[in-house]
Amino acid sequence: MNKKHTLIYLVLIFFSLPWNNSLHAQKQLTLRDIYSNGTYSQKGYGPVRWMKDNQGYSTLENDKEFGGNDIVRYDAASGKRTVLVSAKQLIPENETKPLVISNYSWSDDDSKLLVFTNTRRVWRYNTRGDYWVLNLKTGKLQQVGKNVEPTTLMFAKFSPDASRVAYVSRQNIYVEDLATGKNIQITKDGGANIINGTFDWVYEEELDDRDGFRWSPDGKYIAYWQSDTKNIGTFYLIDNIDSIYSRPIPLPYPKVGTRLSSVKVGVIPSAGGKTNWFNIPGDLANNYLARMDFIPHSDEVMVQQLNRRQDTNKIWIGNVKSMSIKNIYTETDPDFLDLHDDIRWLDGEKYFTWTSEKDGWKHLYKVSRDGNEVKLITKGEFDVVEISCIDPVNGYVYYIASPGNFTQRYLYRSKIDGSAEAERVTPENYAGQSSYQISGNSEWAIQTFQNTTTPPVISLIHLPDHKEIRTLQDNHELKEKYDALHLNPKEFFRVDIGDVTLDAWMIKPKNFDPSRKYPLLFYVYGEPAGSTVQDNWEGGDLWHQYMAQQGYLVMSIDNRGTKTPRGKAWRNSIYRQIGILASQDQADAAKKIFTMYPFIDTSRVGIWGWSGGGQMTLNCMFRHPDIYKTGLAVSFVSDQRLYDATYQERYMSLLSDNAKGYHDGSPINFAKNLQGNLMIIAGTGDDNVHYQNFEMLTNELIKDNKLFYMMSYPMRSHGIYERENTSLHLRETMEKYWKEHL
Repeated sequence: MNKKHTLIYLVLIFFSLPWNNSLHAQKQLTLRDIYSNGTYSQKGYGPVRWMKDNQGYSTLENDKEFGGNDIVRYDAASGKRTVLVSAKQLIPENETKPLVISNYSWSDDDSKLLVFTNTRRVWRYNTRGDYWVLNLKTGKLQQVGKNVEPTTLMFAKFSPDASRVAYVSRQNIYVEDLATGKNIQITKDGGANIINGTFDWVYEEELDDRDGFRWSPDGKYIAYWQSDTKNIGTFYLIDNIDSIYSRPIPLPYPKVGTRLSSVKVGVIPSAGGKTNWFNIPGDLANNYLARMDFIPHSDEVMVQQLNRRQDTNKIWIGNVKSMSIKNIYTETDPDFLDLHDDIRWLDGEKYFTWTSEKDGWKHLYKVSRDGNEVKLITKGEFDVVEISCIDPVNGYVYYIASPGNFTQRYLYRSKIDGSAEAERVTPENYAGQSSYQISGNSEWAIQTFQNTTTPPVISLIHLPDHKEIRTLQDNHELKEKYDALHLNPKEFFRVDIGDVTLDAWMIKPKNFDPSRKYPLLFYVYGEPAGSTVQDNWEGGDLWHQYMAQQGYLVMSIDNRGTKTPRGKAWRNSIYRQIGILASQDQADAAKKIFTMYPFIDTSRVGIWGWSGGGQMTLNCMFRHPDIYKTGLAVSFVSDQRLYDATYQERYMSLLSDNAKGYHDGSPINFAKNLQGNLMIIAGTGDDNVHYQNFEMLTNELIKDNKLFYMMSYPMRSHGIYERENTSLHLRETMEKYWKEHL
């Protein structure tokens, strides 16, 4: 055979091999592609704002000529595109580049645009930065707060007539006249321990309170929260890596059983003057003023006062002129209450909508202004997961629910007068999870559909017939990359543990052979704040898919108490026993699963989790060492007394009346039972679950002479992602641990 024929022969052999055949090629999943290269990043659409006429929406699009973004409008029916604000209009004087739009809002009359830019992170979110106003009639672009320290402005918003903008800077509230550019500081006592117009750490983290002031409907007053943190214990984060000397970072943080901020609501003239305070009964430092908003077309505010146990929510109506207050409605619960942001005033402000779980399911109600009439709107033995739109003109409320499958989400609607049963709107062929951003007249919606094998598909939908008008983003490139990996999809199944049946999923290893025995890796969360067993994209869950490709069987189970739409009894079952019932459910489910699937190597069972899942990992390892041989806990709570009061006391009650529950639910008290392999990981700059949890558990394990592995990430927060190469390093560290010990 000559050289030419030999070469042809070798080429034919080469391309005929399965691992190199382009028709059968399988892309290799790597951690670097997942966590460094952005290979599997998904595309979004928007952000979208429905216009006031409800016939079109605005969004951001790249401007190729000037850079930055144009704000464009699309007509929903025709798709016609109109540039509302060009990037060129957002180029400040003496500058060459347009403002980077982090967020934007229109004035009530659409004559002015407020742009948030140059943002900075405050704890979780970028809520601090600079604001600019564009006058659409004159084309004038002006910076708000020019004589205030740059990048310190927060929560700026137009007055109702758009003549002024109010904002917070350095814990005080300012009002600026747009015509003159003159601003006045209307609160003077902010700074140090006094916070005006925004909140302390725990209000932001656990009550979702950030923007802390409201314009009155007539623009004459501003109502605002004031927090006094002087009695809160200070926790110090220590920065050891950004200087040759360590730098303490003080964080007022109320831990379980300690003092809370003293919080009150006041009213001040928007032109400046004296603040008057509502005299809401109760200890300011032992109640939460969790919500406050003006009632439309009135001089009154509605304030929700949640007691420290979080089992009583009192609704007060306060008059900003007379400062009189009245308790119009009170909701109580034998366990705990959650806050819901679904209030919409109806029938000339005579009624308001209210979400409650008082009949055993999360439902929407219609309540009279005096609190005497309460009528159920959504009916049935199911939970309303989320309110998508309340449309009083057409008489419907649209909401997300999933009565038949707790892992999925669909759009339903009910009549506001409560006269009809729930009607499903999402068609049957959308198996998975759908969310909707609906126009005010409920005629149009931006639907985002996804499931475990489908990255988000974003479409414009006509309602209520759910007719798809056009696809806005289908992520087809990501879908093609995902499909090329030939991954084993998540398989959903249920586990009957006697008292209850739990939802679960598994991912089988690459080249799965049912006659073999595989190591099993459980992924756990288990806390009331979330759920792991959901039929959604979740980035393709590529970390667990990667572990499955390394030969591991991966599973996850939702124990009782997790945030799933299975009714109030399910969610409240963990009251006063966080970490106790949940870890027992996990263990019972694991033992049942061992009998269901013969391909599990029960001598090689691992468990891992993050945050609450890290705590659950430790509880499972220490309480059930016969089941779990290897564990990895990330950013975990080791002693529940070390976590914040608002979250922990909601589900565990007060330390003074449930000391045993706090002890028995805290894994640190059972560390002496460790038998298998354990690795713990945390960021030293975690403002949420403090590094103290890591060090205290380490100290206990050393005392008990338990050998373990540990990894600290300096000055990384709860998510352990900041600074160069962190995410890849973390995952490679985890991979190495599992391969060596499972």
